[in-house]
Amino acid sequence: MIDQRIGAHFWLSEFLRSDTAVRHGIDNTPSATELANIINILAPGMQQVHDLLSVPVHVTSGYRCQAVERALKRKPEAWRSTSQHTLGLAADFVAPQFGSCKTVCKYLLEHGGDLRFDQLIYEGNWVHISFVAQTPRREVLTAHFVAGGAVSYTQGLA
Repeated sequence: MIDQRIGAHFWLSEFLRSDTAVRHGIDNTPSATELANIINILAPGMQQVHDLLSVPVHVTSGYRCQAVERALKRKPEAWRSTSQHTLGLAADFVAPQFGSCKTVCKYLLEHGGDLRFDQLIYEGNWVHISFVAQTPRREVLTAHFVAGGAVSYTQGLA
């Protein structure tokens, strides 16, 4: 796949890069539908995030195919992950020049009135955000990690 600029501050490769895929020899190429979601929904949403924060935004995880999800042991009881990452609709990111991930989340909630996110999750060392074509839920969660890799979520920003 040829890399291309998608938005003023992002490249397609930023949303497709996966250390897990490389480490496990997994082809993380999105389908045409997933690629369209990345280009038409996710990247414009992330561009809004960048514009709100006015600092570089570093995508740490974008699209993840089902095989990458399995390698990450996401929902191992499910044959098919329901993660919005697998649909090309979610990204994990950091913006260290802006501040901590919690500070980023607070700012997006306070100043992102036009930011049509579906989910915003404070995950400690990164921020998870997703966007959808239909009416977004604007769900805000905080992730809590426990021994063994399990995660639970609480409503709101804790």
